[in-house]
Parts: sequence; C-alpha cells; structure tokens
Amino acid sequence: MSPVISKSLLNNTFKNKGDIFRANKSYKEAISNYLNALLVDRNNAEIYFSLGVCYKNQNKLNKAIENLEKAVLLDSENYEYFYELGLCHLKDEVPCKAIKCFIQAIQLEPENPEIIYHLGLAHELCEEPDMAMMIYQKLIENSPTYMRAYLRKSYLLSKMGLYNQALKLYLNALKINPQYTKIYSEIGNCFDKLGKQKEAKRYYRKFLSAEPEDEKAIRIMHRMKNLRKLKPAIEKSNLSLV
Repeated sequence: MSPVISKSLLNNTFKNKGDIFRANKSYKEAISNYLNALLVDRNNAEIYFSLGVCYKNQNKLNKAIENLEKAVLLDSENYEYFYELGLCHLKDEVPCKAIKCFIQAIQLEPENPEIIYHLGLAHELCEEPDMAMMIYQKLIENSPTYMRAYLRKSYLLSKMGLYNQALKLYLNALKINPQYTKIYSEIGNCFDKLGKQKEAKRYYRKFLSAEPEDEKAIRIMHRMKNLRKLKPAIEKSNLSLV
C-alpha cells in the first residue's frame, strides 16, 4: 500500500470516528478526532466545518467561527458552510456579518426556508424590522407551510401594536397546522389586547389544556384570574349607569 493511500485511510478513520461522536453529541471526543484528522490533512474543508459545528454546540463561538471561515475559504460552493457561519455570527450577536453569510448561502440554496428565516432574524437584530417583515412575508408566499415565518411576522406585528393583523396571521397559521397548540397563547393575547375578553379566555383555556407544562402556563393562569376579576367590575359599572 502506498503512503498516499495509507494517509487517506488514516484521515478517513479519524473523520468517521469524529462523525459518530458528533452524531451522538459527544462533542469533546468528536473534536479530538477531527483535530487528529487535520494533522493528516490540513486542507479538508469538511473537517473544518465539522469542527466548527462542534465548537458552536459547545458555545465556543470564536473557535467555531475560525474553523468555519477556513471551511468556506477551502470550499465556497457549499451552502451549509456559509449557513453555519451565519448562525455563529447570529449567536455571537454580530448580525451584519450573519446577513452576509446567509445571503451567500441563499445564492447557493435559494429555496431553503431555514436560511431565509434566519436572514430575517439577522435583520431584526440589525434593527431593520421592515426588511425582516418583508422577508417573512416572502417566505410565507413561497413556503406556505413553513410555520416559523407566520409566527415571527405575527410577533413583530404584535410588538408594533398591530394586533388585528397579528391575530389574522396567527389564525391562518393555525389553519395550516391545527396541531400547533402553542399558538393558542398568542391568539389569546391578541384578543386580550383588543379588549375581547371572552375570546381571550377561550384561547387561554385551550392553551392551558393543551400545554399545561409550558413555561407560559403560570403567567397565563395569572392573567385568567385577573380577567375573571374584571367581569364583576364591568357588570357593576353597567348597573350604575342604568
């Protein structure tokens, strides 16, 4: 066996072991094997990419970005490399760099909704809500079953106080995916903000029934108690006017 072949086999052995550890979320062991693979071949974009993903999952963002940047330098035709690099910049709260990476990823993989969605998030962090809204709307039109676009655009509309528009979008999302019961809380909140207490309580109850262990459950239970207290006050006020 020639030295070139044995070197290739050795590299693949370390890489394959690293891939198995990474799949099992044993990132420390995966990193050790990937580093050994790099000792054999320092020009392997896939290994730098795998290292970057492992470091990202360990929240070691500087190392993750360093390795992913090496990956895109060695292979600029793989959208996943740019996408993961963008996610790291997003996690590192450097959204302008994330935007550039997501745009490059979209140029290589234009129909991927996850990349487009994260581009919208990056624009949000850059305090460009109008651009983010446009991206989410385009995503809704092109990928009508992609729930995250509905939820994020609805969230932005609610944040702007446009509760009627947000409610309409939440209800459309629920029609598309009736099993997404977490959305009941947001629908209830919109009705609540619009002063429609009966509808708000109905959706709050639906949410508590479907998602009793959700982190929002306690807050919503408190809100339900407050809404029940408001009813006698309203009736009393009406009686005094007669």
